[in-house]
Amino acid sequence: QVHLVESGGGSVQAGGSLILSCVGSGPADDRFFMAWFRQSPGKEREGVVLVNRGTGTTVFADSVRGRFTASQDSSKNAFYLHLNRVAVEDTAIYYCAASRSFGDPWTLADPWSYWGQGTPVTVST
Repeated sequence: QVHLVESGGGSVQAGGSLILSCVGSGPADDRFFMAWFRQSPGKEREGVVLVNRGTGTTVFADSVRGRFTASQDSSKNAFYLHLNRVAVEDTAIYYCAASRSFGDPWTLADPWSYWGQGTPVTVST
C-alpha cells in the first residue's frame, strides 16, 4: 500500500518562495510516476508537475513553468516542489500523487491512484 505524506505548506508573501515535500512509502512500481496537484476553492484539482522517477524527467503545467521547480531525493523517497515567485493565484491545497500510469492529459486527477492528505499554501499581497 502506497502512503504519501506532504509537508511544508504555509503562508508566504507574493513574490516569495516555499518548498513542499512529499515522502512516499510502499511498492516502488506504484510510485513510478509522481506528481504535485493543487486545488483552489471552487476549482477542480489541477496538475502542477509530473515526474518520471525512473528517468527524472519532469513536466510542468503552463501556469507554473518558469517559476516552480521540482527535485527528488531517492535516498529519502522524497519529491519536492519548489514554489518560486509565488502569486496570489497559487493559493491552494497542494497534493502529492503517485501512480503506475496516468491519463491523457496527465493533469487529470482521476487516473492517479494514490494521494496524500494535502498541505495548504496561502499567498498574500
